[in-house]
Amino acid sequence: MQPLFVTFISFVLLVQTAGAPGRVVNLVLPRSWCADQAAAVELKLGVIQRGTEVEVETTSGKMLGVISPYGIRSGSEAGTYTVPLPAAAISNKRVSLRITLNQHSRGKRAPNAKEVQSVRLKITSTVR
Repeated sequence: MQPLFVTFISFVLLVQTAGAPGRVVNLVLPRSWCADQAAAVELKLGVIQRGTEVEVETTSGKMLGVISPYGIRSGSEAGTYTVPLPAAAISNKRVSLRITLNQHSRGKRAPNAKEVQSVRLKITSTVR
C-alpha cells in the first residue's frame, strides 16, 4: 500500500508542476566538480518591463532565487545575474530549471528569448 501512496503523491506533484507557467531549461555541468567548488546559474536578461521579477526554481518546485532588476532605464537591458545552485538540485551532472517572469499586474508567464537571453551553469572555487 505504501508504494502506491508514494506513486500517487509523485503523480500529483508532477501534475502541479507540469502546468506551471515558465520556460524549462535543462543544463549539463561543463565538467566534474568537487567539494571545494560551488555551482551557480548565470542569467543574462534583456529588456524587461519595469517591476518584473524573474523567478528561478527547479522543475520540482524548489525556489532557488528571484531577480528584481530595479533602477534599470526603460528600454535598457537588465544585465547579468547569478543565482546560487544547491548541490541537491543537481542529479547525474544535470539540472532542470523553470524560469518565470512575474509581472505582478499581469501574472506569471514564460520569458521569451529577448527577455532571458542566456542561461549558463557556472562552477566556481570556494577556496580563497
